[in-house]
Amino acid sequence: MPSPTPRRDSSRWLVYLLRCRDGSLYTGITNDLPKRLKAHAAGRASKYTRSRLPVRLAYKEAQRSKSAALKREAAIKRLRRAEKDRLLAPRK
Repeated sequence: MPSPTPRRDSSRWLVYLLRCRDGSLYTGITNDLPKRLKAHAAGRASKYTRSRLPVRLAYKEAQRSKSAALKREAAIKRLRRAEKDRLLAPRK
């Protein structure tokens, strides 16, 4: 009997924010940040960022599961811009 496919480590899910060339912010989730950033840089990850290249990583936050990452992404997207800027501000 073949061994079952190993499950992905659920702690690897991340919520991330990108700062686009025009200063806007893009929020997304991934379980492979380097691969996702390369896709964004190549213009293949989202229609939104494709026309706003280059983008750079501004923030990332680990989540315990895909579900938690999706919920946190939705919560961040509901924030006003000033609240997002406070989230991105360097901690003292």
